[in-house]
Amino acid sequence: MELKLNKPICFFDLETTGINIAKDRIVEISILKVFPNGNKESHTWRVNPQMPIPAVTSAIHGITDEMVANEPTFNELSTKVYALIKDCDLGGFNSNRFDIPLLAEELLRSDIDFDMKKALSVDVQTIFHKKEKRTLEAAYKFYCDRTLENAHSAAADTEATYEVLKAQLSRYEDLENDISFLATFSSHKNFADFAGYIGYNKKGEEIFSFGKHKGALVDDILEKEPGYFGWLLNADFPLYTKKVLTGIKLRKLNNKF
Repeated sequence: MELKLNKPICFFDLETTGINIAKDRIVEISILKVFPNGNKESHTWRVNPQMPIPAVTSAIHGITDEMVANEPTFNELSTKVYALIKDCDLGGFNSNRFDIPLLAEELLRSDIDFDMKKALSVDVQTIFHKKEKRTLEAAYKFYCDRTLENAHSAAADTEATYEVLKAQLSRYEDLENDISFLATFSSHKNFADFAGYIGYNKKGEEIFSFGKHKGALVDDILEKEPGYFGWLLNADFPLYTKKVLTGIKLRKLNNKF
């Protein structure tokens, strides 16, 4: 079953130096852009992460320091990547929890103001786990009846993710062929930031979802404990989380005038 699209969607996959969203870097990125008319455009780049790739990580995706030593940095590629995904919805496998947050960090480091407010995100892994609870290789075998070659290759994984989603739509009658529905179905919880440090209460107000102020209104804490805001900005939190907190702080200041 082909996807019903109102605008392009970019399926993408990252190979990285590790799984720390705030600290780790991209070593390979592959983007498969699917247009409403069914046309596809694919791009894959190896990336110099400007930091060592741990041997344990290289053993997973097969990319070593030597292989990326002469590749462009993400900063050098950032405008190309952003131009490709701008004004598109996003899709991936575990993308809501990992790929999108880490990509946002890399773009923000490159001074590109990445924002998902006008985009939807479809996490194919979440749909799979809600329906079958397995891995991408198992999903590809289960839904497409083929063995996934070159698993952990970014290009192979993005193509497989796209094929799995189409097969899921064909298999499950209750899955609507609509990106908005799929984005909602594949989401875990609604957060103001990608990493899940800032959530929403039932009134739609931002609350802290961690630490000593868990469940407290961000507005209230920033007013009562101004030093806490400074600590958050200097601590080891993702850049996008800091961007959201700064936006809340500025909104509160503007409302005073």
